[in-house]
Amino acid sequence: MSLDGETSGSPAAEEIRPTGELHPATENFFMGPHGIRAGWRLLLFIFLMFVCLKGEGFALKHTPGVDAWFKAQDPNVMTPPTTISYEAIPLLALVISTAVMALIEKRTYADYYLPLKQAFGKRFWQGVPYGFAMLSLALALIAAFHGFSLGSVALSGADALKYGALYGIAFLMVGLFEEFSFRGYMQSTLGSGIGFWPAAIILSILFGAIHLSNGGEAWFGAAMAGSFGVLAAFCLQRTGSLWFPIGMHATWDWSETFFYSVPDSGFLAKGHLLNSTFHGPTWLTGGTVGPEGSIFAFLVLVIGGIGVHFIFPKKQIG
Repeated sequence: MSLDGETSGSPAAEEIRPTGELHPATENFFMGPHGIRAGWRLLLFIFLMFVCLKGEGFALKHTPGVDAWFKAQDPNVMTPPTTISYEAIPLLALVISTAVMALIEKRTYADYYLPLKQAFGKRFWQGVPYGFAMLSLALALIAAFHGFSLGSVALSGADALKYGALYGIAFLMVGLFEEFSFRGYMQSTLGSGIGFWPAAIILSILFGAIHLSNGGEAWFGAAMAGSFGVLAAFCLQRTGSLWFPIGMHATWDWSETFFYSVPDSGFLAKGHLLNSTFHGPTWLTGGTVGPEGSIFAFLVLVIGGIGVHFIFPKKQIG
């Protein structure tokens, strides 16, 4: 597999250079002007993810009590322990796989748009209120057409703090995994082969398609998830790192699932803050899909993109 068009203008462009002489045909197939071609590196990364996930699954299955605990969980009910556990598995596989690729490619996480020195710094905390504001705008538009009501408070003060914190951890893990995989290593690697935006579009389509595997998801909600991927890529291009989209992504999910207590891809969380309700047609509310399935979802994403354009006017990468 070969992906041409690799340039030296992006952080992922300086590939591993061969140390010995190669047959011209082999060099052309596996190696480009900057080393191992992007397509082969991407396949190796996916293979490492597969191996890590299989290894983790084997270890968990053969750990006394753990396999029984997972089997006892209801897959249709979202709770903090199950969400954190299910997210920890692919996140660990992602960290390991990316670390191995960084060793092979002689790079750091910063080359994959996740500078660890900026972890939970300014950009992250700018993204947190941005995600909350976007989700709030979506629900405000639905409510303006009489499709959403907040209802009463469902939790006491202590329980609200407990569940709010636990879901905060859970959705931070979601944001880290989904952004660092799709807009991190894969964006960096595929972008070095075909360009930033072609890679971003392909990965956003894949990101949306994968959401169809969620039990309560619908095609429009999946399309909006893909559109969210485009917005996240735009945020990455304008801010220069993944920390803003990670904060935005995590808080969107947290606000949707815990704070406003509306469905998220077919799930209604146990331990949600409010007894809120949707009432009206699915095109308005999104139904079981949640706000992503509402006709207003795309409008909110467009407004979010316009906001990013004015807040971060200078392009940093791509």
